[in-house]
Amino acid sequence: MKGFEPRVFSGVQPTGNLHLGNYLGAISRFVPLQDEMPSIYCVVDLHAVTVWQEPAELTRATREVTAAYLAAGIDPKKAIIFNQSQVKEHAELAWIFNCIARMGWLNRMTQFKEKAGKNRENASVGLFAYPNLMAADILAYRATHVPVGDDQKQHLELTRDIAQKFNNDFVERIRELGLGIPNPEPTPESPDELYFPITEPMIAGPATRIMSLRDGTKKMSKSDPSDLSRINLTDDAEAISRKVRKAKTDPEALPSEVMGLEGRPEADNLVGIYAALSGRTKAEVLAEYGGQQFSVFKPALSDLAVERLAPIADNMRRLIADPGHIDAVLRDGAERAAAIAAPVLHDVRRIMGFLEARWG
Repeated sequence: MKGFEPRVFSGVQPTGNLHLGNYLGAISRFVPLQDEMPSIYCVVDLHAVTVWQEPAELTRATREVTAAYLAAGIDPKKAIIFNQSQVKEHAELAWIFNCIARMGWLNRMTQFKEKAGKNRENASVGLFAYPNLMAADILAYRATHVPVGDDQKQHLELTRDIAQKFNNDFVERIRELGLGIPNPEPTPESPDELYFPITEPMIAGPATRIMSLRDGTKKMSKSDPSDLSRINLTDDAEAISRKVRKAKTDPEALPSEVMGLEGRPEADNLVGIYAALSGRTKAEVLAEYGGQQFSVFKPALSDLAVERLAPIADNMRRLIADPGHIDAVLRDGAERAAAIAAPVLHDVRRIMGFLEARWG
């Protein structure tokens, strides 16, 4: 956003067994961004505990996500890699945003309804207020860009609403303290000076939502009881090949045009995975394989998946075997992240009217 230093923020929850969907939907997209603008990549462990986590498993999963970041090619000297709970400003800003956001906004969040299900009254307050913490994650760094999947787009819209309301509510105070940045496009809803940017979503790629290999209508998930439904990032070449061979398909040949994938969820999913792994569009993949049977396409997809994913799995296993190195990367990243977030929270406290002596 004009006037703000460009900065990317995104994160992955450490909730166990990272899979192809996590890689294509998030982690693989982080790697090129680190060369385009300052980038902050978080292991969002505070988000993970909105539902029960076994403590030792949370520790293991936090290191696993960090290993995946590193194995995929994120350079901790270029980007900041850290886990959320080590930077206290996330939790503090989340509380302030709890007081900025409106109940009606959160009641419209479809992901809470999906996760809480029929047990809504027994869901944690944290699960309900999760989007406010997500807003704090982003705005503690005044991040201008966030790569997100379609399932998180609504939460980023809430982040934009919170930023806009904060800017509106405190515009005179922001101006008085000299903390504002001129708004290039002021409107009655968006004042002429801003403290927080109106963050832009970055939704791109042919396969930002990867579906189950056993059911093309369901999202690929670590909680699926069938291990054949997903390709784990720690799977070796043999496991990757076996899962692609056993992936559910239909009896028809692949179409020559993208429109022909309508009503064929498994075919659409496999073509999308091939496109994402090869850096091509679905149309380009179908131009090559249209009219072919899955007996031809699956081996090609298997070879491609092994070529792209097996080296990452090897690197992850090597990194996970050295937890001291992972912890050192996270500590260094947390120090660098806090150096950005702490001044932002100092400004926010002044804007809100909290006594300086209390926070000295």
